[in-house]
Amino acid sequence: MKAVGDTGPRDVSLVAVPDPTIKRPTDVLIWLTSTDICGFNLHMYEGRTSLEAGKVIGQENLGEVLKVGPAVDRIKVGDRVGVPFNVSCGFCKNRERGLTGACLTVNSGTAGGAYGFADMGLYARGQAEYLRVPYGDSNCLLLPPDAEKGADYVMLADIFPTGFHAVELSGMKLGESVVVYGAGPVGLMAAYSAVLRSASKVMFVDRHPDRLKLA
Repeated sequence: MKAVGDTGPRDVSLVAVPDPTIKRPTDVLIWLTSTDICGFNLHMYEGRTSLEAGKVIGQENLGEVLKVGPAVDRIKVGDRVGVPFNVSCGFCKNRERGLTGACLTVNSGTAGGAYGFADMGLYARGQAEYLRVPYGDSNCLLLPPDAEKGADYVMLADIFPTGFHAVELSGMKLGESVVVYGAGPVGLMAAYSAVLRSASKVMFVDRHPDRLKLA
């Protein structure tokens, strides 16, 4: 299959890599229909992280399920699913507490795993034609029947939940005022989430006129 490989700072190229396969009974194999470009990708692209040359990058994926392992119960062939950037097992103590970004079993020697990111485990192929999703029942978000319109749902893979979670962590209450520092994509989603949660006023702090105009 074709995929986007990182070959050095500010240098990525389209490469041919083996198609992913079902390796464990809990795996799901999906055909990718949409993939966001995350700020994490820029860290690697600009050479600010350690990353082995040629590693397929990318996360924040939407796709259609092609195959499922024999231990997968909830996800079926033909389902449209979203896949968060982080990988979690579904059963460790951190995952049971809702800390999916700090799973204790998916990355040897550290907490947390992610697709195609430096030092986050052997998970790749986010920006590719196909993707193996480990622990498919835990890591696949089942989408509604109209999800073939991928652009309507692709932000659910990361950017919108990140902004929403920031508002959750802030402890914002109904009718309060909110200040968002940074009007980039995550900041915009945080502000929009605050509006959805009935903030009385939302303000931005940023130095970039184009971002402030969009906000």
